Amino acid sequence: MEKKPHFVRREFLPREVPSISLALLLAAVLLLNALLYLYLNKFYSSLGRVETDPGLCPFGHFKFGAVKNCSPWLSCEAINREVRKLKCVGEGAVKKVFLSEWKEKKVVLSQLINSELKEDFLHGLKMLKALQSKHVVRLLGYCEQQFTILTEYHPLGSLRGLNETLHIPKYKGMNTWHRRLMLAIDYVSVLRYLHSSPLGTLVMCDSNDLDKVLSQYLLTSDFHVLVNDLDALPLVNRSVGRLVKCGHRELRGEFVAPEQRWPYGEDVPFEDDLMPPYDEKTDIWKIPDVSNFFLGHVEGSDIVRLHLFDIHAACKKKDPAERPSAQEVLDTYRKVLTLLIREAAMPGTREML
Repeated sequence: MEKKPHFVRREFLPREVPSISLALLLAAVLLLNALLYLYLNKFYSSLGRVETDPGLCPFGHFKFGAVKNCSPWLSCEAINREVRKLKCVGEGAVKKVFLSEWKEKKVVLSQLINSELKEDFLHGLKMLKALQSKHVVRLLGYCEQQFTILTEYHPLGSLRGLNETLHIPKYKGMNTWHRRLMLAIDYVSVLRYLHSSPLGTLVMCDSNDLDKVLSQYLLTSDFHVLVNDLDALPLVNRSVGRLVKCGHRELRGEFVAPEQRWPYGEDVPFEDDLMPPYDEKTDIWKIPDVSNFFLGHVEGSDIVRLHLFDIHAACKKKDPAERPSAQEVLDTYRKVLTLLIREAAMPGTREML
């Protein structure tokens, strides 16, 4: 009888040890999940551009930098008096772009250079005024009479220079798969905003090749994406049967969506009047190619591509109606980001359990 307590201890002690270890492991996993949840909240807030932007001013006003108060958009008189051109930094078919200075701040002054395209210029100004948000470059002022637009300056320039920027020593720490994926998320967020904008469903028509797409967007100093050029942004209105056509010339190549290509073969000469119109799903077709550029060839980018394979395959469906919406693509991108960050934070947890 006296040996029984000793026997009981010997029988249960081996069971208690793994139970305690398992409990500690589960507690550690729960703690890591809680920390990961807090991290992702902060991550989306700081990198993902949360939906509300306290920096936005009422319509017709702006603020930027450390300035707290909103100022009215600059008028023709104010632009002529207060803005000083420094140098030309770009020129396209529609306008010439000048790095300029206003009250000791760098700004961008855009001026029409082709009077035949003044309608495109004014359409871009109309879109810029109506779509001011966290997704769109900040408008500081304009002068319709002189075909002039003043916007915020972003020293890193357009997305065409992304890879060069990431090789600068100052920014090499940004050259990671999750930062690059966040840029892709920003890009798709812009498309989602345009497809459900206050004006209706807008199509990004200046996007006939990858270089052209990248030139339409800016990279901010805190590594976010803003749409900058809104000259070619037609409206889809299904309720009245209104679709769009991106220009009046034949579009070729695999980058543009199938419905944007001449459907009647090489034997039939292209005629704009015979070209069928299309909708915003042309933007969806291009997402995989643009995202592939964003992801680059850094460590981990191939794993991201693997996780995005199904949604990208859906984006490339020949029938536009079968492609996902920008919102669905955005949701998938965010889920993949969350999954991969969780796996990076807790490697081997599944095997341990």
